Amino acid sequence: MSNTIIDSMKKRRSIYQIGAHLPIEKDALEQLVKDAVQYAPSAFNSQTARVVLLYNDEHAWLWNTVLELLRPMLTEKQVAATEKKIASFAAGAATILFFEELAIVAALEEQFPLYKEHFLTWSHHSSGLTQFAVWTALADLNIGASLQHYGTVIEKAVHEHFGFPDTWSLIAQMPIGSIEGAAPKKTFGTIDERVLVRG
Repeated sequence: MSNTIIDSMKKRRSIYQIGAHLPIEKDALEQLVKDAVQYAPSAFNSQTARVVLLYNDEHAWLWNTVLELLRPMLTEKQVAATEKKIASFAAGAATILFFEELAIVAALEEQFPLYKEHFLTWSHHSSGLTQFAVWTALADLNIGASLQHYGTVIEKAVHEHFGFPDTWSLIAQMPIGSIEGAAPKKTFGTIDERVLVRG
């Protein structure tokens, strides 16, 4: 049985060796991201995802800022490896930032008090679905990507630099670009221990 969605999922991998070229034009990339964000599901159809695509100087600024803010937290032994890692992200063609709009979450908490304690968790579920939708769509076009989480380190700087609303919570960063090196073979546990059937 052929399933194009599953086939695309199989292509989605963390690609760390990326280059500054893309196999599609920028307008096609931007439309792909818009479509993935628009059709990714969200709790109560809340549409809390906010996504920003960074190119050129803004892409470079982001990874320079990550490294600058990380340096004081590193030991001497960690510096070289961290610099290499951040340089691999900066070598890409662009970065996609994933935010959640917490003003919508707060409004839902007020509107539906019975579920108040769950809306932030559901917001993170929605963000994960959005990230996965974008990542899988990129993989289907042979665009390399990985998912990074420096939000707690850089969120304040990102807000100050771009002027985004304070209610936008930075969840993840996705450097993307041409695939310059394949991901290692992925190993899996026994699926029958993870998926059970009853009845």
